[in-house]
Amino acid sequence: MASIACRFGHKLLCGTVQRPILSSRMMSDKTYNLVTVEKVGEKKNVGLITLNSPRTLNALNDAMIGDVRSAAEDLSEDKDIGCVVLTGKGKAFAAGADIKQMQPMTFQSCTMSGFISNWGQMGKRPVIAAVNGYALGGGCELAMMCDIIYASDKAQFGQPEILLGTIPGAGGTQRLTRAVGKSLAMELVLTGDRINAETALAAGLVSKVVEGDKLIEEAIKTAEKIANNSKLTVAIAKEAVDSAFETTLAQGCLFERKLFYSTFATDDRREGMGAFVEKRKANFTDN
Repeated sequence: MASIACRFGHKLLCGTVQRPILSSRMMSDKTYNLVTVEKVGEKKNVGLITLNSPRTLNALNDAMIGDVRSAAEDLSEDKDIGCVVLTGKGKAFAAGADIKQMQPMTFQSCTMSGFISNWGQMGKRPVIAAVNGYALGGGCELAMMCDIIYASDKAQFGQPEILLGTIPGAGGTQRLTRAVGKSLAMELVLTGDRINAETALAAGLVSKVVEGDKLIEEAIKTAEKIANNSKLTVAIAKEAVDSAFETTLAQGCLFERKLFYSTFATDDRREGMGAFVEKRKANFTDN
């Protein structure tokens, strides 16, 4: 959760990512204070949420997370949106939690307020984190709350909370260990060191590394592939993969099989298989 801004006065190394020209428009029915929301892609079926506080390196506080949650939930309710991309404006995806907000807090105030207990709610649609720079502390945790992580070649990941006398509190010790294994996770958590994008890719934390100026374009391209599938089946598949983190292998396979059976009650399963047999493109109706 710690912000890199509080550490040693390091100079920022990551350049600002230049976003490609996109066919998009701002969502007209709602405005947000600390994020921007756009509908992008050829069919306008991808939601793009951008953390928009570059002067603070997109430091995460209650207001920022509230906007992210609200935007993700609003996009989930949009029948046209099939996938969401989350990124940050400027030199950081999110350089950590807002230390100024946390510094005066006590054990009692954290406990009574349920501090950061609601950070993991990202809506119902699949979310791709497009990490364009620093993803440290809470920023790394936020990226790991997403379903897929793409990174620019300038991205850096880490959990530097130990340097502030605390530990990750929004899933950092749990999701990071599941992603990269005990040894590397322990090293990062106990030292506060960072890893670059290529190391993160090799360790399994991210699924793709691309040049910075192509990051958003690549993330949206993948999001469009997801959004063009049946939203119903995508939701079922997402639930099946997520269950792998919560159950044993035997329980997970049983759960997967039951979800597989459930798709045979859907119009989209019949349409998809029918289209394959008839050698045509499937026309999914999300039913």
